[in-house]
Amino acid sequence: MTFPENLRYTKDHEWISFDGSVATIGITDFAQSELGDIVYVDLEDVGSEFDQDEVFGSVEAVKTVSDLFMPIKGEVIEHNEELEDNPQLINESPYDKGWMIKVKVENPSDVESLLTSSAYQEMVGQ
Repeated sequence: MTFPENLRYTKDHEWISFDGSVATIGITDFAQSELGDIVYVDLEDVGSEFDQDEVFGSVEAVKTVSDLFMPIKGEVIEHNEELEDNPQLINESPYDKGWMIKVKVENPSDVESLLTSSAYQEMVGQ
């Protein structure tokens, strides 16, 4: 299981990376392994705006459906369209090909409430 140092994490198992005012968001390697085989991803539309901790979609695995929570306040500017036909990319490559959305960051200070890699690892017992 991997926990890239350059990412920030939520207690709800989302990861986030930043490139200027754009953030990329997905679920962690730990989350995908706990969910099992992901069969469907439902994401809100491009242009949707969310406050920190609001639900922005869900992932459906063989045995369960899990909500996705926005790590920061922002507007969805892009979806990973490959997930429509290949949701298993989340299982295969959660930090690369399995990213979910890109968001225009509204409040950069939101990052201060997110977990570092080591804090997230400690939270999940790794």
